[in-house]
Amino acid sequence: MTETSLSPGQDEEAAIVAAEQGVVPGGEGGVFGKTGFAWAWFEWARNPYYILIIIYVFAPYFARDIIGADILASGELDGMDADTAAQVAGAKGQAVVASLSKWAGAIAALTAPFLGAAFDRGLRRKPLLLLFLGALSVLSFLLWWAIPGEAGLPTGAIIGILIAAYVCYTFSEVTHNSMLPDAARPAALPAVSGMGLALGNAASTLLFVAIVFMFALPDMMHWPFAEPLFGIDTSKYEHFRIAGPICAVWLIVMMLPFFLYAKDTGRKGTKLFPSVKQGAQNVIRTVRKASQHREAFKFLIARTIYADGMFALLALSAVYVSLFLGWGIVELTVYAIWASIWAAVGGVAGGWFDSKLGPKNALLMELMAIVLILFLSLSVTRDSILYGLIDNRDLWNTPVFSSLSDVSYLLTGALIGVFATANISSSRSMLVHVAPKHMRGEFFGLYAIAGTVTVWIGPLLIELFTTWSNSQRVGMSAIALLFFCGFAVLTRVNVSKAPAE
Repeated sequence: MTETSLSPGQDEEAAIVAAEQGVVPGGEGGVFGKTGFAWAWFEWARNPYYILIIIYVFAPYFARDIIGADILASGELDGMDADTAAQVAGAKGQAVVASLSKWAGAIAALTAPFLGAAFDRGLRRKPLLLLFLGALSVLSFLLWWAIPGEAGLPTGAIIGILIAAYVCYTFSEVTHNSMLPDAARPAALPAVSGMGLALGNAASTLLFVAIVFMFALPDMMHWPFAEPLFGIDTSKYEHFRIAGPICAVWLIVMMLPFFLYAKDTGRKGTKLFPSVKQGAQNVIRTVRKASQHREAFKFLIARTIYADGMFALLALSAVYVSLFLGWGIVELTVYAIWASIWAAVGGVAGGWFDSKLGPKNALLMELMAIVLILFLSLSVTRDSILYGLIDNRDLWNTPVFSSLSDVSYLLTGALIGVFATANISSSRSMLVHVAPKHMRGEFFGLYAIAGTVTVWIGPLLIELFTTWSNSQRVGMSAIALLFFCGFAVLTRVNVSKAPAE
């Protein structure tokens, strides 16, 4: 379900179409060929960083136990009762995480598209990937020293590390996706792309389960071990902080097969900066050409707007629920796996919606469903659901997910997984309908760029609304504005009502 600033599959789709049309020379072999599987293996090595650090483990810890704790310790909220102070501190923590996502997204948006275009000029990929991934692993390892109070890194330094790591992650994604046409024969590229996503999710799940069983459950239940392994001290938040070094070591060790066997068709001796300059000129020329095709361009504008909302929703939902419902690492792990299962259902559902309703109507329905589910999820608090209509109560005696609020949020998470993934699927189908057949590869390149140029707007809205209201719920509700605006622009796109091919 995870969608990054350049979602896995967005510029991959551009590469697939380009290879099929002969715009670039295609690779050889299938999904289990040496080069195809090596390309997919890259996501097994790298994607756990995004899932564990940016979404489910480190970001909630940073917002709650570092930013929130700093605010409470500063005396800024003295005079408030404990519950109110905790809510305000949580809201400020959410605003800080939204702010760093905003800045990281803005930097990536201003640079990543030009880097991607430079690869069309023959720039070699593997040397740059070695640089990006090396920096990402070092930055990830440094998160071990992200300790509340004066014992660890300054908060500003942690923010800088997270921003720099996010940009390196995005650069590595653009670089890796540009290698897809050479990984296998054109007919096998969708399977290779899907294998990469499957391996990335599998690796993330494996590391999730390892952290929970080795550290979290022994501390909570003294099971399956009497104490957390390797001397991890949960009172010092080491079970959260260890996610950084784990991702760093995993990345370094697991990346070797990719560098040994993946195919890099870049030309030796191609200069970096001239290639980036030429790539920027190509992007500008493509945008000017796209403006001649009104319906496709209107859709790209609509997709740019609602994709910002989707990015913010997926990137900050774990931070929100961690702060607002008090979920810990066990609950967040189960939630992540649960959402991934329903995201797979959403991939199938997107095709079914498209076949029954047509791509435009399917997208409109999915956007409205996401808004309704968003406000349903925001109605869940520790005290009640449905904005106070039903009081929260314990349903059964279990260490986790024991209350009605917990179960209700799990249900809304499943629905978000279905409709968010269906929305990604229908968006690709929509572009196939509105883009000229002889320019589909070019327009899918624009589609990928549209996912980065304004990705900072969603986090910015959350930051502003959260800071203004001192309420996490009000801050998260701001995402709905992007979905509404995207919906409005999408209604103006004229497209055939026929289902997608």
